[in-house]
Amino acid sequence: MTGKHDQIAGSLIQDILSGQYRVSERLPSERDLATRFDANRGAVREAMKKLEQIGLAQVQPGGARVRPTDEASLDVIGHLLTQGKLPDATLVDQIMVVLNSLISVAALQTLELASDEEINEIRKLARPLIDEDLDQGAHTLARFELMESIMQASRNLPLRLIARTLFDQVAPNLTELHPFAIVDNEKHRIVAKQLDRDLEHRDAYGLRDTFAAFLDLNRETMMRASDAARLAAGQEAITP
Repeated sequence: MTGKHDQIAGSLIQDILSGQYRVSERLPSERDLATRFDANRGAVREAMKKLEQIGLAQVQPGGARVRPTDEASLDVIGHLLTQGKLPDATLVDQIMVVLNSLISVAALQTLELASDEEINEIRKLARPLIDEDLDQGAHTLARFELMESIMQASRNLPLRLIARTLFDQVAPNLTELHPFAIVDNEKHRIVAKQLDRDLEHRDAYGLRDTFAAFLDLNRETMMRASDAARLAAGQEAITP
């Protein structure tokens, strides 16, 4: 059950991200917020702590001021994705670029650090993408398990933490797009075969190109899903 402080924080976060409060502008006082939300000051203080942790406000003696969004923590991503009826397509695309770049780096480090046994285990996880005609849910799960295994084998803790934080912020907010996401099994099969060969031969240069192809496929899938969802909602598609 959502506490009063979460309700206050959520409302203020939406107000800030929608531009109701500008950067450096002072937020309402504890007294005013307590009155507005019919809450005690303890709940208001907890809400302001949350805003400060996210990085959207700087709490000082005498009040709190709004900070720039680009100085916030990664936790702000989930809130940005809920600003409209559908997640912002440009932001989704930017997140896809970052996540795929992180996985690409992890894969290169995996080639350097992983044992032959670990490489073979990763290759096994690519087999369903090569050999089977998976439905959308199974295909998504297979890709996730493959990427997760590569992240683990990279032994890069900061990279894994950043990727996990981003993924946890994004995944719950893309449910509106899932019915419109159509996975091209054949295109993924081609890329998965190349990934298997790159891993087998520990080909770093080939792996870079392979993950660039994965990036293009993932972006294409998500942008088409976003456009289809927008059209279904009576909005204008954004992909030419």
